[in-house]
Amino acid sequence: MESVVQSRIPSEQSEILGVESQQGAAADAFTKAFLRNCLPQMKDEDIEECLLRKAVLLEYKRPKKKKGKTRKAKGLNAKERRQLKIFQLKPEHQKYELFLPLHELWKQYILDLCNGLKPGSNPQMIQQKLLKADFHGAVLTVIRSKCPSYVGLTGILVQELKHVFKIITKEDKLKVIPKRNSVFSVEIGDFVTHIYGSKFELRSSERSAKKFKVKGTIDL
Repeated sequence: MESVVQSRIPSEQSEILGVESQQGAAADAFTKAFLRNCLPQMKDEDIEECLLRKAVLLEYKRPKKKKGKTRKAKGLNAKERRQLKIFQLKPEHQKYELFLPLHELWKQYILDLCNGLKPGSNPQMIQQKLLKADFHGAVLTVIRSKCPSYVGLTGILVQELKHVFKIITKEDKLKVIPKRNSVFSVEIGDFVTHIYGSKFELRSSERSAKKFKVKGTIDL
């Protein structure tokens, strides 16, 4: 092992590494200077004693980076989002057929979430899971509303905002339905549940973290 350590670096490797092998007094002087620089708190005789007994761990200090002020990326505010029409569905995309694959994905998502919606499932447990579920892709039907013109509207939910549901009907029409004072039905196979819009006046992301009471009053 000592012969390998003390052997000269081949010329082709020396060119790649940019170093030259040193021998004799020059190599000894370089080694002592290197150890003295890495271990400034130790004397020469102490360094030699350490080398005889055990390996020496040489520390490497990375150069400190200058701390500068990092600017956080600034997002768009609500007014800018409205001006850019980010959340508006283009007329050419308002097609019922375009959202049928989303509806199929949503049905599978709900079945997985509720462990298959088996006949013996606990209704309260299912209701609690549905209260926090994402309904984008669900087929909603307005069954009650203070505004009679909304009753009977059916379509795939394409966008849920804090106060409204936006659905696409089979006639390829985008309908904006207020959550307040409306009751919606959702069919998942043979299972039918009702959504009381007045209790859903939250963004879907906020609803997933909210704790709902098992019992409550519904005003319509």
